Amino acid sequence: MKRLAHKLLGITLSQAVAILAILFLLSPFILVIGASFDRGGEYQVHFPPKDLSLQPYAQIPMKYFRALGVSALIGGIVALSATTLGLMAALGIVRGRLPGKEWLQAFFRLPIQIPAVVTGAVFLQFYYQAAALLNVNLLTGIYGLVLAHLFVSLTYSVGAISVALSRIDPAVEEAAQGLGASNWNTFWQVTFPMLRPGLMAGAFYAFIVSFGDVPIAIFLVNTETMTLPVQIFQDMQFDFQPSMLAMSAIVSVLSLALIFGVQKFVGLDLVLPSEKK
Repeated sequence: MKRLAHKLLGITLSQAVAILAILFLLSPFILVIGASFDRGGEYQVHFPPKDLSLQPYAQIPMKYFRALGVSALIGGIVALSATTLGLMAALGIVRGRLPGKEWLQAFFRLPIQIPAVVTGAVFLQFYYQAAALLNVNLLTGIYGLVLAHLFVSLTYSVGAISVALSRIDPAVEEAAQGLGASNWNTFWQVTFPMLRPGLMAGAFYAFIVSFGDVPIAIFLVNTETMTLPVQIFQDMQFDFQPSMLAMSAIVSVLSLALIFGVQKFVGLDLVLPSEKK
């Protein structure tokens, strides 16, 4: 006990603030996962759970799993598209000789400065006009959601990849070209490996923004393209069920497992290159 008390007294103010910040960030997940094991039966969340049971997990409706698949599919397409386009944009901004680079960077930041509800309403009206003028209905499939989410997610991908690209010394690429490597070989064998942390970070940001979106998707979904966040949001407006907490707990655990799995098995940091490299 004395040793424990000594360690507690040895914690500095900055360490205490860091611990409190971590607990604050983790508290919603702890509450949701803990409350998901309560049998429920009334319109409120019990934490700690009063009646421990796995029944909420057994009662998860199939519509949640279908919506989870739709959200994962859309998020994957958006992540891949945003990373590809973000890489090309970042190369043009950081390594290109385009005039007005500051204006171009500000242009790519515009989507996150527009309220998401406004973005959803604008895309809805845009799709109505496209259907009337071009006879192309983007509201019947997932591509309307993909385009709307890509509009917002591209900002994060461009930012993450640009930061990683700006940290690469151009002399390394010049040395490769001086040794006879072509532009493509220089990019693929020299630049791309050093860009992988930024690419992974951009892909994760894009996926998370798409997967967790409600304000934009709520304007564009239908019964066939219903995403999980919108499905849970709509259900909670009318009737609370413990299965909602159970589904949320599953998504939280899967998200954490995905992040730690990528860091462990792929060997990439999500923001900056590892110091060991």
